[in-house]
Amino acid sequence: MTERLYLYEGVGFDPHYNLAVEQQLLETVQPGECILYLWQNQNTVVIGRNQNAWKECRVSRLEEDGGTLARRLSGGGAVFHDLGNLNFTFLLPTADYDLKKQTEVILTACQSLGVPAVLSGRNDLTAAGKKFSGSAFYHNRGRSYHHGTLLVQVDREKMGQYLNPSPAKLEAKGVDSVRARVVNLADIQPDITVPALREALALAFGRVYGLPITPVPPERLDEAAIHGFFQRNQSWGWCFGPRLPFDVSCQGRWPWGELGLELAAENGVIRHCSVWTDAMEWELSARLETALTGCRFVLPEMEEKITAARVPHSADICALLEAQNF
Repeated sequence: MTERLYLYEGVGFDPHYNLAVEQQLLETVQPGECILYLWQNQNTVVIGRNQNAWKECRVSRLEEDGGTLARRLSGGGAVFHDLGNLNFTFLLPTADYDLKKQTEVILTACQSLGVPAVLSGRNDLTAAGKKFSGSAFYHNRGRSYHHGTLLVQVDREKMGQYLNPSPAKLEAKGVDSVRARVVNLADIQPDITVPALREALALAFGRVYGLPITPVPPERLDEAAIHGFFQRNQSWGWCFGPRLPFDVSCQGRWPWGELGLELAAENGVIRHCSVWTDAMEWELSARLETALTGCRFVLPEMEEKITAARVPHSADICALLEAQNF
């Protein structure tokens, strides 16, 4: 049961550092606590844990403009951050994780500012029929977080320049560009600003949980631990992953998300496997890669390994492999 509420507001705009703070808060959250972390990044594309950076983002253009690519721990799709966007993270023990209640905080805050916000689909918040917030989730060793974006006055032109969603994803949303399906809160209520939304979120946090809010204790922010996470976050291997000369590449899309599978085989055995997906199950990629690496490049054996590893959505993935006519 949640008994104590804490609020922490980020002070810088470096995505690698802010994501490191997020992980440190997750590592130190205690039983009975819920932390709300509010933070911002400048000119950044953040991709999901299992996504292919080059397929989701126009990396060269982003870097030419002085932007940053970052990868988070959670699953889900790519998002663009600038200072017109406010990020939120709820961090708490998994036993107290309550997505409905956490989402209620966001909806209550937006509605208090005059925005008729509603939950739509698997993880989107919408107003006037368009998306202004998306969420992703992470659960590990008895602790969890739920984080997402809140578009206040985001530069949608830059969003369209840097993000590179697949045609299949856009078709599924019934739009022809990423800009066409999103809306800024300031487009609905011109008086809304990022500081106003911060204040509304803090008030809604206390109101929904019915508890007082105190700042995160300073000792939670162990700079040595944060620096370790920061070093990992900014590394090439974490952000971009390996670029291998794959022999086989296939992809598919289902209601649960999109998945790309790339395999390199040698002497009939899969030596390298990369999985790129925006599925919400953050462990999907690792399980599938582990199941297929070292497996003979024979369809029945591949399907057997996938099923035995209890890979999420294994039936759909096996059907995708069958359709390739290996």
